[in-house]
Amino acid sequence: MSDNQLKTKSLISNGYAILPIETKYIKPNESLEIILNKTYDLLEDDDYLVIAETPIAVSQGRLIDESKYTPSLKAKFLAFIWSKYIWGYILGSIFSIKKRTIKNLKALPPQAAQHKEVVLQLYGLKHALKPASEAGIDLSNAPGTYVSLLPENPDKVAIEISKNLKKNSGKDVKVLIVDTDATYKIRNRYFTGLPMAIAPIKANKGVWAYILGQIVKNPSPTPIASSTHMNIEEGLKIANIHEEYQKSLNTNMATFYDMKKKLSKDGEVSIDDLNSIIHTPATIIRKIKS
Repeated sequence: MSDNQLKTKSLISNGYAILPIETKYIKPNESLEIILNKTYDLLEDDDYLVIAETPIAVSQGRLIDESKYTPSLKAKFLAFIWSKYIWGYILGSIFSIKKRTIKNLKALPPQAAQHKEVVLQLYGLKHALKPASEAGIDLSNAPGTYVSLLPENPDKVAIEISKNLKKNSGKDVKVLIVDTDATYKIRNRYFTGLPMAIAPIKANKGVWAYILGQIVKNPSPTPIASSTHMNIEEGLKIANIHEEYQKSLNTNMATFYDMKKKLSKDGEVSIDDLNSIIHTPATIIRKIKS
């Protein structure tokens, strides 16, 4: 990236510079070098490289075809009674969850029961009881009837990426892998419904974290892995800067419905559709020196 391009694409937020790393869609089992190769000439010592969890999971081949799952009666109840009606028409208003989420719950398609069956089989009831975004399963960046799970051993991935960056750029960089699902805070204690998170966030709380989180109303995206130990407030601050930048992009697809609206012409999203837009799977975040 030239200096002029960098000035055009970067921005300043809360005393940090944000440098986007843009790529095509990362396909299943494709190397993360597609991201890393674009960073080597840009990095400086003490930068943060923040990477979304989904491209890492897809690169690992962590995809599940939900069409192959036959929903049980429990999955059907969780999809159409619990999520669509109880949460969509009653609990959603009581807990003042996002209007967008309520709208999406009321419009749950028949395939929602298959999705709940996947959650039940892989993660259990406490995650399946969550009305949406269960266990970090991502529906919005996978083709067809596939969904992506969380990455496998993300701490190891973050450490390996940091070593790769040092070898190829000569720079000491902190790598943070981030999920948009929320971490909440009560009295200096942090918790998330996600199955994994960096310490000291208490992870794997499922629906209970979601319910309590709707009361305290202080969500942050969740750092699920880091290449080095970092202060939790520092990690959450960097994760927030990354997410706010992602939300500002016109290619941002926060939900399955956003993806279908933006990319689908016949009701199904293909890899070619996903490859038709520019993706920003990572950002370099740099503290501005005074």
